[in-house]
Amino acid sequence: MGNGTDEAAGQPITELTAQESWQLLSSKELGRLALSVTGRVDIFPVNYVVHQRKVYFRTAEGTKLVELTINRDVAFEVDELAEKSGWSVIVHGTARRLQKLDEVAAADELPLRSWLATPKFNYVEITPTEITGRRLVFSDGPDR
Repeated sequence: MGNGTDEAAGQPITELTAQESWQLLSSKELGRLALSVTGRVDIFPVNYVVHQRKVYFRTAEGTKLVELTINRDVAFEVDELAEKSGWSVIVHGTARRLQKLDEVAAADELPLRSWLATPKFNYVEITPTEITGRRLVFSDGPDR
């Protein structure tokens, strides 16, 4: 997945293809949602699932839902870090609360699992406008 030649060549940062980024994004369950309202950026950890190249999560009434209503432009980040390497995928897109009964019913069928036992009755769908990813290879190189 985008790491063979560049890692062998010792490149510390490798740009991932869109396909590689989607594969990595689909491999995780916890990401970070970045929202911006009135010049302030908020970041929320959310459980999510990828389905048909869209990101879905559930949320309770509260700050996230209010901010998504005010500004639908979002960023979503997922990463993984190991001892010698890591990766990061960022999605920029538009979020919307699912309200049509058929959309909510379809979202109910997705394998979306919450890590917290709190009621979350609102589904949110992020439609990506851009996805980017990077693979990182750590080393004991210079500090500067």
